[in-house]
Amino acid sequence: MRQKKSFNYETGKYYFVIKSIPNDIKLHRLSKAEAVDSFLKYKAVKKRIEWLGVWNGKKFEEKTEPTESIAAD
Repeated sequence: MRQKKSFNYETGKYYFVIKSIPNDIKLHRLSKAEAVDSFLKYKAVKKRIEWLGVWNGKKFEEKTEPTESIAAD
């Protein structure tokens, strides 16, 4: 019997997913600057990655994928 893998999102944290086989890897960072920096570093080494945004308790907000210009802010 397969075990259920649960994952609880926390409000105010920024999330992104590294797409890999057989399982995707969900990562989170506390601040937007840290999340964008990590996201862009993974993207620079050609990882398949998906930006989820910040969790507000019910859904993800700020879903637009970060670019180099956002990281400079």
